[in-house]
Amino acid sequence: MAIVIMFMYTNNLLAQQSKVIEGVVTSVSEGAPLPGVNVLVKGTSNGVVTDFNGKYSINASSNDVLVFSYIGFANKEVNVGNQIVVNVSLQDDTTSLDEVVVVGYGTQRKSDLTGAVSVVNVDEAKKTVSYDVGKMLQGQVAGVTVQSSGEPGGFVNIKIRGITSFNNNNPLFVIDGMIVDSPYDFAPGEIESMQVLKDASSAAIYGVRGANGVIIITTKKGKTGKIDLRYKSVVGFQNVPNNLSLTDRVGYQTITSAAEINAGLSVVPGNDPSSPLYINNVDTDWQDEAYKTGIIQNHSLTFAGGAESLNYSMNIDYFDNSSYFETPQNYDRLSTTLNLNGEKGKFRYGAKIGYTKSDKENFNEYLPGTSSVIQLLQAIPTMPVYDENRLGGYGGADNLTQRAITLNVIGFNNLIDNSNQRNRFIGNVWGEYEIIEGLKYTLRASADQLDWQTKFFNPPSDLGWYYLTTNEESALDLTSGNETRTIVDNLLSYSKEIEKHKFDVLLGWVQERFDHYNHISRGVGFEPGEISHIEYADDISAREYESTITSLSYISRLNYSYDDRYLLTANFRRDRSSLFPSKNNTGDYFSVSGAWKVHNETSINLPEVINTMKVRGGYGQLGNNTIANYGYTGTVNGFASYAFGNNLAPGTTAVSLKDPNIKWEDTETINAAIELGMLDNKLNVTVEYFEKKSTNLLADVPLPFSTGSFPASITTNAAAVKNNGFEFVVGYNNSDNEFKYNISANLGTLKNEVLKIGLDGNPINGTGSRTEVGRSIGELYVYEVEGIFQDQAEIDAHAFQSSAAPGDIKYKDLNDDGLITDDDRSFQGVSIPKYSFGLNFSSSYKDFDFSCFFQGSGGNKVINGTYHDLMLGDYVNHHTDMLDFWTPQNTDTNIPRPIIGDPNGNNRLSNRFIENGDYIKLQTLELGYTVPLKDTKIVQRARVYVSGQNVLTISNYKGYDPDFNNGGLFSRGFDFGSFPNPRGFMFGVEVDF
Repeated sequence: MAIVIMFMYTNNLLAQQSKVIEGVVTSVSEGAPLPGVNVLVKGTSNGVVTDFNGKYSINASSNDVLVFSYIGFANKEVNVGNQIVVNVSLQDDTTSLDEVVVVGYGTQRKSDLTGAVSVVNVDEAKKTVSYDVGKMLQGQVAGVTVQSSGEPGGFVNIKIRGITSFNNNNPLFVIDGMIVDSPYDFAPGEIESMQVLKDASSAAIYGVRGANGVIIITTKKGKTGKIDLRYKSVVGFQNVPNNLSLTDRVGYQTITSAAEINAGLSVVPGNDPSSPLYINNVDTDWQDEAYKTGIIQNHSLTFAGGAESLNYSMNIDYFDNSSYFETPQNYDRLSTTLNLNGEKGKFRYGAKIGYTKSDKENFNEYLPGTSSVIQLLQAIPTMPVYDENRLGGYGGADNLTQRAITLNVIGFNNLIDNSNQRNRFIGNVWGEYEIIEGLKYTLRASADQLDWQTKFFNPPSDLGWYYLTTNEESALDLTSGNETRTIVDNLLSYSKEIEKHKFDVLLGWVQERFDHYNHISRGVGFEPGEISHIEYADDISAREYESTITSLSYISRLNYSYDDRYLLTANFRRDRSSLFPSKNNTGDYFSVSGAWKVHNETSINLPEVINTMKVRGGYGQLGNNTIANYGYTGTVNGFASYAFGNNLAPGTTAVSLKDPNIKWEDTETINAAIELGMLDNKLNVTVEYFEKKSTNLLADVPLPFSTGSFPASITTNAAAVKNNGFEFVVGYNNSDNEFKYNISANLGTLKNEVLKIGLDGNPINGTGSRTEVGRSIGELYVYEVEGIFQDQAEIDAHAFQSSAAPGDIKYKDLNDDGLITDDDRSFQGVSIPKYSFGLNFSSSYKDFDFSCFFQGSGGNKVINGTYHDLMLGDYVNHHTDMLDFWTPQNTDTNIPRPIIGDPNGNNRLSNRFIENGDYIKLQTLELGYTVPLKDTKIVQRARVYVSGQNVLTISNYKGYDPDFNNGGLFSRGFDFGSFPNPRGFMFGVEVDF
């Protein structure tokens, strides 16, 4: 007996003794070694990472289990036993069938989705180097349109499946379960996965926040095993891809002099060769002076590791973008993020802590709504950039010699201090406990706090006779404030399988609070060179504003599956918000969707080429609460005294009228789709139809001036709009040979129609556009040009045009009333692209990789406001097309005569300024090389690459870029002079230690 016990004790001791386990990890599909695979002794923090040749060595005992994990491959567990050599082959986990995607308040297998959820190829999206996640989405997802500009840190405009509101159409962002209004302060390199919820069946769980679509972002998490250290760096150069053709000094003086003569004026001395004040020694090319080479750089350092009980991922990211403009308008950001996750028995837990500090120097507008780009192009060539004789040291125009109202944009932006500093903290703590098998309770608390400071200082300066800032006008504006959003989620989920039936149920309670505070100070009156502190101002004023918004929501969802063939999803959410009066502060929203996996039907034999086939469809309702705080409460002036005879009586008067019955905007969606997987799932195709109808939209309805309301309108639920279209997604992946490649393409169509505006259907006018019932939002609405009047007889025979003369534009009398009036304008095309698309190609051969990405849109018309402002034919600079202006000797032209004052309205918005908005862009181009590393214990992987961004644009557009950013809704098709998207060339390195 003693011998038996001793034998068992010895065996147990030997089993517990550590030994060295070695092996090689390879890919099943390719047989190639896999570097960077995590090899972990299960239940411990003991782990290593495979080297470049897939080799590893780890200490383990016979009773241990080794866990092999690698991104893109299925995890594998191996019992050590008596082995000392453990070679492992990992199976690819790249098939979309079993891919787990994040949805609202949970996850699902992609194959089980019944709603319109697009999974973004994050690796491809990240090849667009940008400060904003939104820019990375451009062309990557069908139905998602993105407008941006080249301004460092500028606003990015995103719309999902059209326009659903007359107010805010930006989607909701959810980052690691935290709801944020925008990812402006978020480092894109941190993203692990990204999903776009596009219909009500997928987004209804977010209720009033989901009408514009939802973008769910999951950041990188720690993994068990040895610490993983990764460094990424990219540095690039940016410049404006092309310059516009502008007149030089001679051309400018020729056109402007002709405009003065045609108006019966004398030529200004600066343009008159016979004058002693004639300017012939200044010929400024403002584009050459203003545009330089900008620098863009992004550096990221990530630490990851840990054990099952607690793993971590910490990222430090620095982004800097210096403008391609000869001004200090730069943007830089430092971000830090720490993700913690762990598991102990039935308890799972985690936390996210992030901090971002950013600084942005803003471009300046002399008047609201003006453009620095337009003002730069209109700057006259006879004005110098620098002039030491003027206060501030920059050049300006003179009223006597030049008479031009022209701004030195370089000087204006360098003299003014317009800075914005932001500090943002986000925190998220959560815990999940499995009460019984399948029943889990989750508590999540998150906070998002933003503190900001802005400074605008306009010192005394002399930038010309019109742009003169005196000591008394010099002003300092300081703004500081903070916003805090806190959210508490209480979630209860239950999963159960009963034979062929599978149930997933979610119930939840969500409480949210948003606090806003703003302090504004203004100081007026500074001496030249005086310190720009408010205490030095001659006159000081200040004001404050604060508000609080609260909401309470109840959420529920049911996912049901029968035999992995028939799928059903139902969502319901009730929202209550302080933004609306008590009688209308509650909204109920729901969705239902289903899917049929045809390939799992035993009674249906699909063709051999088809591996999977799923048909899905859904219907649902969503809400939108994009209304200003206290939007249902009118304001009054309690100091409105009135004189009765000789007595002054105190009184109160209404300032603005509000609708006390205002309520939520509502959106309902219908969609149907078919998904196919073919050729061993190498080829995947999705075709989908959607329709979105938004009602009770908030719109401004005119009021009689007798109401005393300012403005003379009231915001109420008085509009409706519909969007519908098709989406096509095709992807093909081939990894069978040494040359591997992947092709993916998407195409989305969109038709927008206004169903209702106000109480009486009065159209809404924009800049060269009109929004009218039965047409799309912001459809172009201008005059039609018939030609140019050649003589007085032609003018007399035409419909009456006030002050018309030979050489002026002839407009079409559309209503045949003999007069050219506003009623002769007509619709000239939609401003919303009818289609948008993206095409990704990526490949690899041995240690080389190559990728390119094309993106574009079309079917829309654009009013080239930049070209319009260069064809005025007056005192500002001109496009070279203006040199071909009409004269009695030059009648074969479509360019009217230049004339100061433009009495005929040659420059009124007409179809001569309308162009096709179609374009195709080679958005990114990248070539990379993975450096072969042998027997190195420090560097596991190293890759270098070169890339181009905004490399090529195919378009007939006369402006800088047909992909311009216009945040306006009703004037979307008007190019106000957006900063052109720069062309960039980058050099990057990625190193794993």
